[in-house]
Amino acid sequence: GKGFYRILLRTQVGMEDQYFESIRKQFAYYKLLGERAMNQVGEPHLFEAPSPESNSLAVMVKHLWGNMLSRWTDFLTTDGEKSWRNRDAEFEADIETADELWDKWEAGWKVLFEAVQPLTHEDRDRIIYIRNQGHTVTEAINRQLAHYAYHVGQIVFLARMLAGEKWHSLSIPKGQSSAYNQQKFSKPKEKGHFTDEFLEKDE
Repeated sequence: GKGFYRILLRTQVGMEDQYFESIRKQFAYYKLLGERAMNQVGEPHLFEAPSPESNSLAVMVKHLWGNMLSRWTDFLTTDGEKSWRNRDAEFEADIETADELWDKWEAGWKVLFEAVQPLTHEDRDRIIYIRNQGHTVTEAINRQLAHYAYHVGQIVFLARMLAGEKWHSLSIPKGQSSAYNQQKFSKPKEKGHFTDEFLEKDE
């Protein structure tokens, strides 16, 4: 559950490369962003595609789940495109309940965090493979972070359309940018991560 991810995020950096602490927070940020978006959509709309050529929220979750299981299982030792993955099936709209959707969502993120948590500075330049193409661990993580941000953006966009007037902004609401900036610039300069404020709201 959420407590598991909070423990990960509160791990002391110590001598560990801060890159990994940063990417853990960014992955957690996109996970929470997707959850806050989908939680604003009634259950029937989770399975609704805006057009025959488009994906529903449920299908997007299924694709993320399949990608995450494949990429992060045995991350350092096996190719990220597993022989058991069926990517085409990830786009079949066969998730039938919200519980199944959330189970897949959590399962995908769980294997991701379990793979990233033990990584240290010594791992950054290790070579791993995705479809037989070599990547450093850093390159592979950056690739996946960008991929998931891309799809979470789609999830937020579709959820906003489906929620309509009931939608609550996940960022700075319209017309409040000046007040938000004024509040930020009224504080002393300090080192922090851009996700901290967003993640702390989930405490």
